[in-house]
Amino acid sequence: MGSRVELYSEIRRAARVEGLSVNALAKRFRVHRRTVRQALASPVPPDRKTPERRAPKLESFKPLIDGWLRENLIAPKKQRMTATRMHARLLDEHAADVSYAAVRDYVAKRRREVLVEAGRIPEVFVPQLHAPGAEAEVDFGEVWVILAGVKTKCHMFTFRLSHSGKAIHRVYSTQSQEAFLEGHIDAFDEIGGVPALHIKYDNLTAAVKTVIYGSDRRRVENDRWVLFRSHYGFDAFYCLPGIDGAHEKGGVEGEVGRFRRTWLSPMPEIESLAELNAMIRRWDTRDEDRRINQRRTKVGDDFAIERPLLGPLPTERFDPGLVLHPRVDRSGLITVRMAKYSVPARLIGRKVRVSLRASEIVVFDGHREAARHERVVARGGESIVLDHYLEVLRLKPGALPGSTALAAAREAGVFTTAHEAFWQESRKVNGDSVGTRELIEVLLLHRSMRGVDVIAGIRAALTVGAVSADVVAVEARRHAGGSGSSRHLVAQRPDREQRVVSLTQRRLADPAAVIAGLPPDTRPLPTVAGYDDLLRRRARPAFAESPTDREGTTGT
Repeated sequence: MGSRVELYSEIRRAARVEGLSVNALAKRFRVHRRTVRQALASPVPPDRKTPERRAPKLESFKPLIDGWLRENLIAPKKQRMTATRMHARLLDEHAADVSYAAVRDYVAKRRREVLVEAGRIPEVFVPQLHAPGAEAEVDFGEVWVILAGVKTKCHMFTFRLSHSGKAIHRVYSTQSQEAFLEGHIDAFDEIGGVPALHIKYDNLTAAVKTVIYGSDRRRVENDRWVLFRSHYGFDAFYCLPGIDGAHEKGGVEGEVGRFRRTWLSPMPEIESLAELNAMIRRWDTRDEDRRINQRRTKVGDDFAIERPLLGPLPTERFDPGLVLHPRVDRSGLITVRMAKYSVPARLIGRKVRVSLRASEIVVFDGHREAARHERVVARGGESIVLDHYLEVLRLKPGALPGSTALAAAREAGVFTTAHEAFWQESRKVNGDSVGTRELIEVLLLHRSMRGVDVIAGIRAALTVGAVSADVVAVEARRHAGGSGSSRHLVAQRPDREQRVVSLTQRRLADPAAVIAGLPPDTRPLPTVAGYDDLLRRRARPAFAESPTDREGTTGT
C-alpha cells in the first residue's frame, strides 16, 4: 500500500460504496480497528508520535552541564567549552557513564535556552536590500595550487558587487598592499566603474593601521590606502572585528568558498600565476550565467542593470607598486623581498628605482624602464635574464657556457634549439671565442627585432652554411619584410647547391681550410715586388738645358 493518506482514502471509499463494517474494513486492509476508526473520523492521518529519547544516566549531571553553559557566556569566544570537551570532563572529573551522543543532544537543546534565560537575544540575521551600483564587498581567501610542479599556498582577492553578485577574482602570491590595490584596479576595470556608496572590508593591515575600539567604526588608515581611495573616489566601510564582522559581509565570505569549490577543486596545475588569472577571467565570465539562491534572474542580467549606475573611473590609472631603491650588486642583481632579480650590467654599483607590484616588478633607470620581471614567489628565488649580461659576455665569451643566465634562458625556453645549433656550428667554424661572440651578436638582434624574425634568420643562415651574425641579420630583415623564408638567389640554382660565405669568416680563417663548404684557395699570395721598379724611374725634363745655362752666363 502507498502512503497513509492513500490508505485512509481507500478505507473511506470502501465504507462509503460497499458499506463494510469496521471489522470487515480492518480485515480487508490488514490494519487495526483503531486505524479504521481514525480513517472514518478524518481523512487526515494523525501525526506519528516520535518517542522521546531519554538518557537516565545523564539526569544527575544536567545541572553541571547547565553551569558550564552559563560559564561559556562570559568566556572568550575561542575558549568556550564544546560538547566534546564537556563529555571529556564528565568522564575524567566525575567518572560519568554517559555517551557522547547524549551530551551532544542535551547541549544543543539547552544552549539557546540558557542564552534566553540570561537575557541574551539569540543571533538573528536580518535580510538586507542593496541598491544597484551602490555597494561592494572585498576579502582575501587562501588557495592551494600546483605552481610549476610545486604545491604552493596563494591568496585569492575577491571583489563582489552586493546587488547583482557579480564577482571578480585574482590570485596572488601574497596578500600585501600591492596585491590589495592591484586587485581593486583589475576589478574596477573589469566592471567598468566604482561603487557609488561604499565598499565593505575586514580590518586588513593593507588598509588599516589601528582599530580604535569603543568608537563607531573609527580606524587609522594607511596613507597610501587613503590616497588610493581618494584617487578612485569611494568610501570604505569597516566591519566589526572577529566573527561578528564576518556576518556584515556574508556575501563575499560565501563567494570565496563557492568559487574555490567550483573552479579550484582539484588544485589547478599551472606554470605561472598569470596563466591561472587568465583562466579565472574566463571563469568569472561563465559565472554570469548562474543564479544566486532562488533568484529568477541571472547574475549577468542583474549586472547589466547595475553597471550604468556605477561611479566613473578616473582618467589616469593608479600605480599600485611599492617604490623601493635597492643597489645593484657586482653580479648585476638586486634583492627585493628576499628574492633576486637581474638588471642590465651597466647599472652595477648604482641604486635603481623599483616598482614592486603584486605579480611583477619594474626596474627604472631614471625615467626609463630598465627591466621587468614576473614576481618571484619562493623566498630566496631568482629571476635572471640573459640579455642583461650580453655586453659583459661580449668581452668575456668564455663565461657564457657555465653562466646562470644561460641556464635560466634555457629553462625559460628563450634560448632555443636554433640558438644552440647556431652556437655549435659557429664554434666549429670560428673557434670558441669568436664563435661565441657571433652568437652574442645574434642575441643582441633580439633587442631591435622580433624573436620570430631572428629565429627565421638563424635557420636561413644555417641552411646556407653561413654562421655569421651579419647573415642572420640580413635574413631576419628579409623575413620581417615579408619575403618569408626564401633563400638567397645564389642558393636557388637548380644545378647544384650554393652556399653563402661570410667575407669576415673568409678573411679571418686559415686560407688552407675548407670554409663554409668552399674548396681551398690555391692562388699565390699577392706581392708588392713589382712596385719597386717605379722607385727607379725618373721623370724626363720638359725642355733641354743650354751650355751657357750650366755655366751661369748668357750670350747676346
